[in-house]
Amino acid sequence: MPNPLPPISIFGIDGLPEIAVGDDLAAIITAAAHDAVQPGDILAVTSKIVSKAEGRMLQAADREQAITDESVRVVATREHPGGVTRIVENRLGLVMAAAGVDASNTLDGTVLLLPLDPDASAAAIRAAVGAAVGGEVGVVITDTAGRPWREGQTDIVIGSSGVRLLDDLRGQHDAAGKLLEVTAPAVGDEIAAAADLVKGKSSGVPVAVIRGLDRFLDEQAPGARSLVRPAHDDLFSLGTAEAHQRGYDEGYEQGYRSAVAESVRD
Repeated sequence: MPNPLPPISIFGIDGLPEIAVGDDLAAIITAAAHDAVQPGDILAVTSKIVSKAEGRMLQAADREQAITDESVRVVATREHPGGVTRIVENRLGLVMAAAGVDASNTLDGTVLLLPLDPDASAAAIRAAVGAAVGGEVGVVITDTAGRPWREGQTDIVIGSSGVRLLDDLRGQHDAAGKLLEVTAPAVGDEIAAAADLVKGKSSGVPVAVIRGLDRFLDEQAPGARSLVRPAHDDLFSLGTAEAHQRGYDEGYEQGYRSAVAESVRD
């Protein structure tokens, strides 16, 4: 029989102050987590405190323009009684509602943008905490996102340092001896979602520690962009209405060109 995996424990870090623009977030997390973290741990840090420290804050009146500015591609739009929901691809390659621009857990009248480079933010925190505890740790930056075909939201990883985010099991065999051909668990997103069970959305605990997953520590691991599916592999790159409209437009254009070519021949 295969050896059982070691137990996993997840707990929040208490005592972090309200984060303000210009704060040394790495130093603040290190001071709060020093006695609780040990080598081999992974820290999950809510993106909002990273955004606050890095000054990624705007007035709420500028939210719609901010969504436009943070977007590189519109995937789908839907009108509803409260306005319009925009599902877009943002500058980090993430497809999510409103480009990740969010008004929760921030000052009244303001909205937060996602960090400019969450992988770099994770690396800075990892270096500070690792030096304090005297060993290797991993850090993931997390944010909340919806999922196609599923109700509700869950946390995903948007930045990472020192953590192998994809556990590629292809070519190995399962417990029954069958060849695994496509299995590659998104460990980074699983860590982010598990950490949110102790961080929550209203508890005021923005950092969690995951212990027992040191097998996924890897200082050479790529950052969170590695979990973004390449466009040529994306079978659902547009919303239903948008895909229908594009097909109609392309069919119309093709028909128009054929008609013009036919008239020229006549």
